[in-house]
Amino acid sequence: MSRVLGGCRVLMAAARAGTKEVAAAPAAAASKPKLGLLKPRPVSPAMKKFLGVPEISRVEAVKKIWEHIKANQLQNPINKREICCDEKLKSIFNGRDKVGMMEIAKLLTPHFPKSN
Repeated sequence: MSRVLGGCRVLMAAARAGTKEVAAAPAAAASKPKLGLLKPRPVSPAMKKFLGVPEISRVEAVKKIWEHIKANQLQNPINKREICCDEKLKSIFNGRDKVGMMEIAKLLTPHFPKSN
């Protein structure tokens, strides 16, 4: 029993000693450059018209699309995995009337051109 409590004391002491380092970590993380899916990229004219910004990260673009879907209640009430596109969504989803929720990321690929 003493081994368990002794181990907890060591962990608690380490946690207390590290509180200053933990508080400094968010400031250091804010200065790191964003990479991969979090890096803002230039978008196509159709996506720029839909989102209203010249560049955005893929993650943020998907979030904004889902906000639009939820705000306008575009999910099929019977099959929630199916999105019924309005005119705004049709402009970025190649004119399709219905899109599966798992297809959204694939359909966004042409709107994020590769930079050289």
